[in-house]
Amino acid sequence: MPRKVTASLQRKLNPDRKYQSVMVQRLINKSMLDGKKLVAERAVYTALETAAKKLNSEDPLEVFERALKNVSPNFEVKSRRVGGANYQIPFPVEGHRRLHYAFTWLVQSARARKGIPYSQRLALEIIDAYNEAGAAFKKKEDTHKMAEANRAFAHFARG
Repeated sequence: MPRKVTASLQRKLNPDRKYQSVMVQRLINKSMLDGKKLVAERAVYTALETAAKKLNSEDPLEVFERALKNVSPNFEVKSRRVGGANYQIPFPVEGHRRLHYAFTWLVQSARARKGIPYSQRLALEIIDAYNEAGAAFKKKEDTHKMAEANRAFAHFARG
């Protein structure tokens, strides 16, 4: 059964230094390795500026938010055992969890690219997400296809 997390249980996150955005702060936290926040912060800021420059936009935050919106899933599938068989049951994804997937997929996709510094890989992934392409967007599409294919089992979600 999916747990409901109330807003009061979630930790309040402070906005980042440069853009005063909680979303950018969450990306920095997801990008961080071994507690090296300054390294992650520098990489994310460079990536956002590079992405905005390549897309001829003057606002990096706008580019980032649209990329996030394009990568955020509306549905996910969860396994549920019903009568001796496992079914993939589609569920709608709510706010915080939706963003969690978007950040995770962006960072994973950026890390999967090889041969160039992380900030450039992240910038390329943000550009791809903005243009509805790339590995993170494909992950969202695959998740939606899986949910669509298993729509027949949606009635198992209630009950």
